[in-house]
This record gives sequence, structure tokens and C-alpha cells, in this order.
Amino acid sequence: MDKKKSAAQAVGVRPRLRVMWGQDIALGPGRVELLELIEKTGSLRAAAEQMGLSYMRAWTLVKLTNRCFSAPVVEAVRGGQTGGGARLTDAGRKAMGLYRQMESESQRAVKGPWAELKRLLRK
Repeated sequence: MDKKKSAAQAVGVRPRLRVMWGQDIALGPGRVELLELIEKTGSLRAAAEQMGLSYMRAWTLVKLTNRCFSAPVVEAVRGGQTGGGARLTDAGRKAMGLYRQMESESQRAVKGPWAELKRLLRK
């Protein structure tokens, strides 16, 4: 495959939303991915590992995100036979769903202008 063809295949548009709470990012693509992985794995450590983050970085992101919302989006599950973990709260699932909905709607919103802009790009 030549360079021109592979570059043309890479052309696309991807709106990236960030929900700001003052100067802090409450939600963005990375935070939502982390929430999804916590939901899937039940573990902050496993979610961090899958994203290539240190546990401390992931924990810091969760704490910052929780501070931005009126109710926590992630809560720690203490000990027990499984050794504990993390889970999304109802507020976390709701926030994640609404974020994904906004993402989907923004993608639809750029379709028309993107088709026109794409024609202006080098082939």
C-alpha cells in the first residue's frame, strides 16, 4: 500500500468534548474511557492497567472527577473475599451515558460541514 492511499484512509473527523467545571475537566474522552473500564472490570487497578496508566494516576483522575459532581461517579468497594474494587454509581452511569449521547450528537452535527471540508483536503 502506498503512502497516499494510507494517508487518505486516515482522514476523518472526531469531535472531542470536554465537560469543564471551572478550570477542571469533569469529563472528557479519557475519563469516560476510565469509567467504562471500571464498569467493565470492577477494578480501578485493572482499568488503569488497560489504559496504560499508573494506579495512582487513575485514582487521582477519579478523585478529581468525583469532586466535580454533586454525587460521586465512582466509589471504592472495600475488601472482602474478592479484595475490593471500584464501581460506578448511578450518577456515574448516568454521566457516562449522557456524555456518550453528546458525543454521538456532535458527530451527527459535523457530518454536513465535514463532507464539504473533506473535499478541500489534499487527496
